[in-house]
Amino acid sequence: MANLANNVSTQTHAIFNENSKYHDAYQTIDKIVASFWERVPYLCIAIIVFIIFWFLSKFFKLFVVRALSNRSYAKQNLVLVLNRVGSTFIIFFGFLIALVIAIPGFSPGQLMSALGIGSVAIGFAFKDIFQNLLSGILILLGEPFRIGDAIICNGLEGTVEDIQIRATTLRSYDGRRIVIPNATVYTSSITVVTAYTQRRCEINVGIGYDDDVQKAKAVVLDILKNHKDILNQPASLVNVTALGDFAINLNIRWWIDTSNVTLLNAASMVHEEIVTAFAKEGISIPYPIQEQITQAPPVQIESEPKT
Repeated sequence: MANLANNVSTQTHAIFNENSKYHDAYQTIDKIVASFWERVPYLCIAIIVFIIFWFLSKFFKLFVVRALSNRSYAKQNLVLVLNRVGSTFIIFFGFLIALVIAIPGFSPGQLMSALGIGSVAIGFAFKDIFQNLLSGILILLGEPFRIGDAIICNGLEGTVEDIQIRATTLRSYDGRRIVIPNATVYTSSITVVTAYTQRRCEINVGIGYDDDVQKAKAVVLDILKNHKDILNQPASLVNVTALGDFAINLNIRWWIDTSNVTLLNAASMVHEEIVTAFAKEGISIPYPIQEQITQAPPVQIESEPKT
């Protein structure tokens, strides 16, 4: 009986110990749940505050577009800078306020100190990102080109579709998208093809050595003078540039307004009119001719054998 009583007492103590462990776990969970429900109103307020600042960023973008887009002095890229940088700052500021409301004891100074500890590591890890970011802001502020301009950068040519904070997007003439990092764009030489509406066209035409050079020049100048899409100023030029193997090369230069006609169309029309006018005036446009002379093999005469 004594052994039975000891066994019962031992089992009872073990049950009480297990219950006390679960009781402590339940109390801890209850405290966590209670503290969570205590913070729910603050979390809701923090989410509402962040949403308000998000809407403020949208209203800020709308205000900038309406205030600056119709001003004659406003730059297109300045509107982009204010929209992107300004709205990002507003959202970040709202995020900090939401954190202060949602997290007890949190302050923006703690976040700054935490970022300061890892600033060296972050700087090395995101060096290229920060470089492209700063280059993008400088490009947008300096405005060396605009959206819609045709540019050439490092041998890549296309129309600017967008100038983002990280990269500049081009659309090539054959319909491909080209993404160039802003650091490359900022440190490279840029050719803005559409910076000016007046552009010079240039083609080369050959005439025969038996043709009258002055007559050919007069015919070409008359074509350029009477063409509706060719500007009178600056004046068109026709010069002899080389005496080729089979032709006298004429260099023809004229100016157009790209808002009325493209370079390719202008060159095509002038080529067609020159061919028609030269044929009418009897001026030849020579092309390389190769002569191939073949010689028949000598005929061998067999001698008759002597008898």
